[in-house]
Amino acid sequence: MANYPKYYTIWHKLGVNGLKLTAWLVLLFLMLPIIVVIPLSFNAEPYFTFTKEMLSLQPGAYSMRWYAEILHDEKWLMAIKNSFYIGILSALIATVLGTCASVGLTNPKMPYQRLIMAVLLSPMIVPVIITAAGMFFFYSKFGLAGSHLGIIIAHAALGTPFVVVTVNAALAGFDYSLVNASMGMGARPIYTFVKVIMPLIRPGVISGALFAFVTSFDEVVVVLFMAGPQQTTIPRQMFSGLREQINPTILAVATLLVVVSALLLFTMEYLRARGQRIRGGQV
Repeated sequence: MANYPKYYTIWHKLGVNGLKLTAWLVLLFLMLPIIVVIPLSFNAEPYFTFTKEMLSLQPGAYSMRWYAEILHDEKWLMAIKNSFYIGILSALIATVLGTCASVGLTNPKMPYQRLIMAVLLSPMIVPVIITAAGMFFFYSKFGLAGSHLGIIIAHAALGTPFVVVTVNAALAGFDYSLVNASMGMGARPIYTFVKVIMPLIRPGVISGALFAFVTSFDEVVVVLFMAGPQQTTIPRQMFSGLREQINPTILAVATLLVVVSALLLFTMEYLRARGQRIRGGQV
């Protein structure tokens, strides 16, 4: 039994329990479509539904068959390799650009801060399909469409706003007198950035890098516009699989993506909490 304050009436208790029930229903509404993929990925039969044997929990109804097929399918292996290759490089570029932009924008002497910030965050607001179409026509003039480099640059542009947001949050309340003190003692700007600014904003920078990586890892619209057969990523391969040949291997790949996303989410939450402790002076 829950312990309620003595002044709670029956209506207070009903309100609290109703709020808890609503929260659980919202959580189920959000998570159920994701969670249901996991047991289906272990289906021994080539179906996208639960069989009678699965519902009765018979061991023979479950198998690692579809996970093994990933390792023997060249298309999936190439898609996994491309996703990590493009995701890591685009995240690195986005992290460098976003961090530099945030440090400059949080400087009190920077003019037109709000206007520049709005422009930097515009890729988060503009529909992705419009951005993808614009990127395709723009990059095609430079021969970047249908190349790894073109997709890396495009994904870096999509990931940079997330880095700007997280680093900006890390720089909130930053004491620029520390920078002035460092410069006043003869330190060069790069040394001041590495030794004074970076240690304080490192959790925000890493969180932004992870956001940028996830943005690239899950992105499919830009890839549909710009990728050729050799630049196929995991989302593009899943999209093609659903259209051309429905195969439960997609469920196994989706489960692996859920696991990777969950690990990145826990890492970002840990870094967010660590950043708060640093700003609070508890570390």
